[in-house]
Amino acid sequence: MKKLLPLLVIACMANGVQTLQAQPDRWQQRIKYVINVNMDVVSNRFSGTEKIDYWNNSPDTLTRVFFHTYWNAFQPNSSMDVRSRELGKIALREPSRRSDGLDWDARVKDRISKLSPSEIGYQRVKSVKINGADQSLKEHETILEVVLSKPILPRTKVQLDVQFEAQVPVQIRRSGRDNAEGVRYSMSQWYPKMVEYDYQGWNANPYIAREFYGVWGDYDVNINIDKNYFVTAGGDLMNANEIGYGYEAAGIKPAAASGNTLTWKWQAYNVHDFMWAADPEYKMITRKTQNGPLLRIVYKAVDSLETRWQKMADTAMLAYPIIAKTFGAYPYKTYTFVQGGDGGMEYPMATLIKSASVGTAIHEWMHSWYQMIMGTNESLYPWMDEGFTDYSSSRVIDELRGKQPTSEGAYRGYFSLAKSGLEEPASTHSDHYNTNYAYSAAAYSKGAVFIAQLGYIVGDAVRDQILLDYYNQWRFKHPNPNDLIRVAEKRSGMELDWYKEYWINSTKTIDYAVGDINTVDGKPSITIKRIGKMPMPVDVLVTYKDGSQELHYLPLNLMYGLKPAENAIPRVVHPEWRWTHPEYSFPVGKGIQEIKSIEIDPSQRLADVNRSNNKLVIPD
Repeated sequence: MKKLLPLLVIACMANGVQTLQAQPDRWQQRIKYVINVNMDVVSNRFSGTEKIDYWNNSPDTLTRVFFHTYWNAFQPNSSMDVRSRELGKIALREPSRRSDGLDWDARVKDRISKLSPSEIGYQRVKSVKINGADQSLKEHETILEVVLSKPILPRTKVQLDVQFEAQVPVQIRRSGRDNAEGVRYSMSQWYPKMVEYDYQGWNANPYIAREFYGVWGDYDVNINIDKNYFVTAGGDLMNANEIGYGYEAAGIKPAAASGNTLTWKWQAYNVHDFMWAADPEYKMITRKTQNGPLLRIVYKAVDSLETRWQKMADTAMLAYPIIAKTFGAYPYKTYTFVQGGDGGMEYPMATLIKSASVGTAIHEWMHSWYQMIMGTNESLYPWMDEGFTDYSSSRVIDELRGKQPTSEGAYRGYFSLAKSGLEEPASTHSDHYNTNYAYSAAAYSKGAVFIAQLGYIVGDAVRDQILLDYYNQWRFKHPNPNDLIRVAEKRSGMELDWYKEYWINSTKTIDYAVGDINTVDGKPSITIKRIGKMPMPVDVLVTYKDGSQELHYLPLNLMYGLKPAENAIPRVVHPEWRWTHPEYSFPVGKGIQEIKSIEIDPSQRLADVNRSNNKLVIPD
């Protein structure tokens, strides 16, 4: 940890200048925010200023910039409102977690359409100035376009001064006030946030429902609020000894506030967002992980729930060594689990969770690796965040319980999707799926199976090294699917672009079957049939009546490589199976009459949509 921090954090603190570089040809923008806000807990409104240093590290001249103004979604007839209500007209054969069988997000439904003026959310940018000159503003609901009076030249820095005001919406989705557990403020997506500009251009995605993408940068955030409110955030509190509330160092007794408010001064470096929360009844638990961050658990003070929050804190502390060993070290000093929001929603250095659910807590924390440290574009590649997070959190929880990781739930979710008639390619933009169900199953389940099944293709041990290589090579660099595949190819020695193309960019399915058993040239021969349209390498286990076994490995010609042997069962490597050929026959070592069973994929890692034809048992 000590070796990692200087590389990942200190390098980014020198006046906000980007010193962490991606590949030589992959530039990244850089940003620094200084945000000051004054919160009125009676009106639920606040005013604020932003002083933004923005580095245009691109080779492009920028004639305009964009800001996210997320809370404008929480108004009747907004795009989020109408989209939710339209999806609510769809009845699903696969209702999944939706109790009413309709496709809308149960947390949103038609609630936005019923908000009164005092309940809506808004973010109004009053002005954006550069060098004292007002810039032209164009509002596009949840996207603010700033037309620049002078362009920002390549590889130059500009400073923007922003004035804004906002009203905190009644809690509907992720952020807001007065959630179901009575938490006053869940303050996510709360400030005008600059849109990321990358090698694909501006990523000015309206806030419809889904995911996020941001510019790596540094935050100094000063929150002035009623002195009776306990504030927590995804960052480090700089004036802890003045504030108190349990943040102060041992032996320090903070002075009583001289007025009615306190100003909480937060910092977060090399992150792409900043979240905070506040409530008069918050309590805090702390845990120090082994060679890792200080954990803070901030929750609503209800005595009957104290034991559950304590247990969650203990479990998270025990989980960290497993996480660091398997997926890489956490690079920040602190991480905070905050009760708030509407379920579980991740942000840098913190998450909002509704209750003391261990499963939710570990899942949201794992987002720190696949969204907060890798920083993938979730709108375009949600499976690279949600899927990898689903896989990793399931694996961590299984290991905590002493179980062999299987990703069984992810496979079930994918099989249901593949058979539903609603599947769309996992490369679909997250806001543009035809159903919420198809998005969720593709991003979470199919994305998790991508990693689990990669272990089937290259071997679990090689897959695990790929995950660490991916972390080490692409942290803080916004990787895309090809970047991931190239890491996997270099580590495995295989060509793997075909796997991405079939699994992510199509809805073709895997289905192999045991075919005929014949004698060819005096030797017993087994035929395997490819019924599905997605080709894969195939493991076939032949068990004989005397108890001996042979594992027959049929590599796919598109791989140009072989998976290492994974167990002590004698393995026979056969010539590669060409993807154009629907059948493949191979000889076995003993006579037909000696065969007891033939089984495709005995490890159950192949996402075969019809496993009923994978095993043939020959009766005595």
